[in-house]
Amino acid sequence: MNSSAFAWFLLGISVISEVAGTVALKHSDGFSRFAPAAAAGFFYVVAVWLMSISMKQLEMGITYAVWAGCGTAITALAGIAIYGESASSFKLAGLSLVIIGIVLLNLGARQ
Repeated sequence: MNSSAFAWFLLGISVISEVAGTVALKHSDGFSRFAPAAAAGFFYVVAVWLMSISMKQLEMGITYAVWAGCGTAITALAGIAIYGESASSFKLAGLSLVIIGIVLLNLGARQ
């Protein structure tokens, strides 16, 4: 695996870690439950650490946009699928626009 592919792999793991941190945060009950609160902190630290490593090979703007956008989209989809949160047409359209934006940013970076 070349260094760029490895950077993308680490960024993907970073996104998963950020989503795990957000799910743990939901279960922390406002940081009143120690285990989920500690898990949230751990996953967020791992997410930022892995993102910083991936930035050694990837552009900062693309790295952060992919991290934040994918994290947002996956977290919103997890909320819908796992916690029964609303899935209005506006919410789904917004998620689609986030994904389209990430794709366009990546295509623009390659030109």
